[in-house]
Amino acid sequence: MSVLADRDIRSALEAGRIRIDPFDEACLQPSSVDLHLDREFRVFHNNRYAFIDPREEQSDLTEVTTIADDDPFILHPGEFVLGQTLEWVELPDDVVARLEGKSSLGRLGLLIHSTAGYVDPGWQGTLTLELSNVASLPIALYFGMRIGQISFFEMSGAVERPYGSEGLGSRYQGQSTPTASGSYRDFEANRRRTKGGPRA
Repeated sequence: MSVLADRDIRSALEAGRIRIDPFDEACLQPSSVDLHLDREFRVFHNNRYAFIDPREEQSDLTEVTTIADDDPFILHPGEFVLGQTLEWVELPDDVVARLEGKSSLGRLGLLIHSTAGYVDPGWQGTLTLELSNVASLPIALYFGMRIGQISFFEMSGAVERPYGSEGLGSRYQGQSTPTASGSYRDFEANRRRTKGGPRA
């Protein structure tokens, strides 16, 4: 597995193997592409539940809010919200990607993901950001600011079942808004299997 260099990323974009839309040549770095923050955020309502239960849907636990082009979204110390990239990203079946934060923002105390930095081959959609503030002061976030960088890794070969394939249970394929957790579906599937009982 090898990391794609700038010239290889450019070639893959020009050939349509990788899609980043919109794409600005100025955002092409030596081994990555800078991505930008969209205007939608999914915020948590801590007063609606005593705790977060991964087994339950809890559909009103979070709510999407949208900021105007020039208005800041204020992320307070210790706060966690979901955001998303402005860019739509598509990968072929033989390339994986990693989403990482920008060093300049990390030095201010902004983390852009806790576990969701891996992008599967076959992915199509915007990328959800797990935004958290570990600084001691609030951080202002703005629509269109550079928020992260994506790098690409060429695999040993094409995968048999890219993300989104039938039977994989790919929950977030084609997402275009910060998407709430679908972890409850694992428990639902397990209950269905258990209810069916052993097969002869």
